[in-house]
Amino acid sequence: MKKLLLTLCVMAATMAATAEELTISVPEMEPKLTYGEPMGYRPELSLNMMNANVNATAEADASALLSTTAAARKNTRWEWMYTKPGVKPYKFMDDMTFVGLPLFAAGLAIKGDKAMFRVNDKANGKKNAQLLSDFKTKIDDYTQYFGPAMVVGLKLGGVEGRSSWGRLLASAGMSYAIMAGLVNGIKYTAKEMRPDGSTANSWPSGHTATSFVGATLLHKEYGLTRSPWFSVAGYGVATATGVMRVLNNRHWVSDVMSGAGIGIVSGELGYALCDLIFKGRGLLRNDLEINNEKPSFFSISMGVGLGNKSIEFAGSDLQDKEFYGPNVDDDGADLIKFRAATVVDAEGAYFFNKYIGVGGRLRVRAMSAKSFGSYADIAGYMGALAWLNMTDAYERYASSIYGENGATFDFDEYLRRLGCDNGLNVVDPSIAPCTNMTGIVKSDHLAEFTGSVGLYFNLPLGKRFSLGSKLLIGRSITQELDIDGYAEGYVKDIEYEATIRNGELALGTDGKPMAQIGYPHNTADNEKYTDQWDFVTLGADNSTSWGTGLSLTYRYKSNFSWRIYIDYDYTSKNYMLTYDPFHFLKFGLTHSAQAIASMTENAAYLMLPMTYKKKKEMHFFTAGLSFLVNL
Repeated sequence: MKKLLLTLCVMAATMAATAEELTISVPEMEPKLTYGEPMGYRPELSLNMMNANVNATAEADASALLSTTAAARKNTRWEWMYTKPGVKPYKFMDDMTFVGLPLFAAGLAIKGDKAMFRVNDKANGKKNAQLLSDFKTKIDDYTQYFGPAMVVGLKLGGVEGRSSWGRLLASAGMSYAIMAGLVNGIKYTAKEMRPDGSTANSWPSGHTATSFVGATLLHKEYGLTRSPWFSVAGYGVATATGVMRVLNNRHWVSDVMSGAGIGIVSGELGYALCDLIFKGRGLLRNDLEINNEKPSFFSISMGVGLGNKSIEFAGSDLQDKEFYGPNVDDDGADLIKFRAATVVDAEGAYFFNKYIGVGGRLRVRAMSAKSFGSYADIAGYMGALAWLNMTDAYERYASSIYGENGATFDFDEYLRRLGCDNGLNVVDPSIAPCTNMTGIVKSDHLAEFTGSVGLYFNLPLGKRFSLGSKLLIGRSITQELDIDGYAEGYVKDIEYEATIRNGELALGTDGKPMAQIGYPHNTADNEKYTDQWDFVTLGADNSTSWGTGLSLTYRYKSNFSWRIYIDYDYTSKNYMLTYDPFHFLKFGLTHSAQAIASMTENAAYLMLPMTYKKKKEMHFFTAGLSFLVNL
């Protein structure tokens, strides 16, 4: 019995132990046996799986949210004041350079240096003596809008600039409003007459101011944030616009300089005010940054040319004087005077280190004539209407004729038969040999194109300022000043008899010199003539040019600088003046009348052009402002 009880106890203990092992082992095997089934045995496992589902859902929702945000962000780029994260706000006057102020001051300083004529002298009552400019272009009417056109075009094309649409329109509107107020306020206060005499609102130039505001707009939006070449394009076209205003005879150089200054100041001030008002709103891009310490650069410049402003010609400079007879004055001299020149440069240099480099410069210097002296005194050459009386020979012969008959030469009658009064003004166009005489100014500029290369020097004065200098050698090419003459009238004839003496033709019959010469008169059919010719031309041969200069550079951005400079250039040139005031006589006189002129020594030279040649050393100084891209 005891053995049975002991056996039952051992079996019970064994079964209990076996049951406990099964209970423990079943959960360990459950994942394998119930994979994919609901997990009721290990809540903690079910909990982990639920977290994974929640995370997956959250990631899916986040991805959808990011996608929606990206789409929304793309759409919000068209909002007026969308601000891109991470863009640094600008402070008031953060980018003000005030470089426009010296430009305006330069224009003010030379404002009194005007040209020698109002182009349309008909307004002044000079019906027979005009200087009319022949250079006309309307390109400057369109180039003044180059800057804003580029900005809007790039913006519409999806090229991101400095500002959102709202910030851009506000900055542009503020800039143009400031410019318009300054320009018009000064224009109608100063009341400066235009070179063409059309209106009294010349100073400052509105076209130039508009163009430089647009250039500053392009510079701010894309030059500073995308590429400096946008700035070069903007300010380059603005400079060309100003030059064309001068060539069109619509503005003086002073008008253009002051207009450029107002344009730059207005653009910078407009952006500064918007930076104050809007702070960080509506900004999309930060300024570009470069870390190159070498002062390599490319620049465009506008300056005022000073120095030599006249060229003197005298009788001693006349070429082939033997053809012109004793009527040429060997001692007399006449000046062609010039006003301050317009100077435009494109310049660049590569520096090996902080101090020295090599580079080159292309310079255009245009000197406008302030006075042509007597060479363009077209009114005075109306005396050529009485061309026979202009010669001592004819007056002597005529006096002798009438003297033999107990009479004297009647000059008033002579002028009357030419249709002129005592002042040589045409009073009877039906018989006048010249009813209209005009000078057409093809170019009133003596322009020099100079290409130079040489050494460039730089002395740093701190983080932002530096002094510069250069030594250049180059070649100078001159484009001539040109005035065309235009004349029209009635062809004149004179009857005469001639005798051949010793094989030579002589006026008049034997014993009665020129006795049969009559007064000038119209031809039988009242023949008319017109003539257009080179009245005055002034040019020079090509020559070697030497140059140097001193400059102060302000680096207001890592990749942009402004520079004020004064340059000195030296060249020695042979200047040539061709002068042909009486060319129209070849068409206004019959062969008979021309024969009389050719046979009187003091009148023959009237039929020939005169050429003067003079060697002159020219010393030019140029003061101006450069816009630099730091490379």
